[in-house]
Amino acid sequence: MLFDSTVRRELARGFGATLVVILTIVLTSMLIRTIGQAANGLVAPQDVVLLLGYIALQYLPIILALSLFIAIVVGLGRMYRDSEMAIWFASGVGLTRFVRPVLRMSWPVLLVVALMLLFVWPWTQRNIFDLRDRYAQRSDLARVAPGVFQTSSDGRRVFFVERESADGVNARNVFILSRQERGESITSARSGRLENVGTDRFLLLEHGQRNDTDASTQERTVAHFEGYRVLAGERAVQEAEVRPPRALPTLELVLKPTAPNQGELVWRLGLLLATGNLVLLGVGLSNVNPRRATNWNLLFALLTFVVYYNLVNLSQAWVGAGRFGLAGILVVMHGGATLVALGLIWWRVHGCVTTLWAGWRQPRQVAA
Repeated sequence: MLFDSTVRRELARGFGATLVVILTIVLTSMLIRTIGQAANGLVAPQDVVLLLGYIALQYLPIILALSLFIAIVVGLGRMYRDSEMAIWFASGVGLTRFVRPVLRMSWPVLLVVALMLLFVWPWTQRNIFDLRDRYAQRSDLARVAPGVFQTSSDGRRVFFVERESADGVNARNVFILSRQERGESITSARSGRLENVGTDRFLLLEHGQRNDTDASTQERTVAHFEGYRVLAGERAVQEAEVRPPRALPTLELVLKPTAPNQGELVWRLGLLLATGNLVLLGVGLSNVNPRRATNWNLLFALLTFVVYYNLVNLSQAWVGAGRFGLAGILVVMHGGATLVALGLIWWRVHGCVTTLWAGWRQPRQVAA
């Protein structure tokens, strides 16, 4: 029908424009944040682009939900301001008639949000966790750039090396300053290489010397060596055996109903239900008085989204702490939001407050 196609086209156009704007803002801020983390040594510089892609997929369900909500509020609000709604209402088309084309336009977005939350979200979290964990477990020599003094992960050693290979296994002209409670030592060697012994990594130095200084007596000793083994200070890179609940697949969360797992499951299902409720809330919140050139409805809609999203996060914390059950929090919070959205649409259609106010102001007839 002409009505359905017109409404869907209007909302789809607004959704596309809103999605591009919000996605650009989020990616720009995330890029700056990721580059800052790389500069602070939290992530590998060569993994910045890959990590940014994972972060974009991580925030995509929230971005889609917000874009869809804003598109509905802005699109229907424009129809109010341009008096298109007055024409449709005069033609016998009520506000409840708008729910069907809005849902027909929104269901592909809701499907994508469901797939992202249930399958893509844990995959991106697992990859982000593995990237950061592998970089955090790298050896002390891997932290060092050629010709640059670098502090070890525990802050007790200072390294200076010239690496022979890009993998950081072999090194030459090694300098190590180690500080301990009883004193400090300076070790220098012509070459060195990394070896794994169990879960520990050792630096095998060749052809060098070690200068030790006693902190109490200030006595200095010098020792020359042909071979010397130094603990690199970190364990070898291993695959993480225990991952946080946000990195676990949805099926595993269902099969292992612990409190943290149920909290994560409440967040995923809650955000999906919240996206559907925001569609209905957008229909009720889009009402605009055409005589007032204000955007209070958009500001109120953004405030509604922020409050609702924070409630979803709170529900995750409550269930994760064991204060509420999974089914109860979903029914109370999101079922209540559905009732509020339907009640708002009913109030827009019937105008109960205006009717009661007009009835109260109407003069009463006094019986003779």
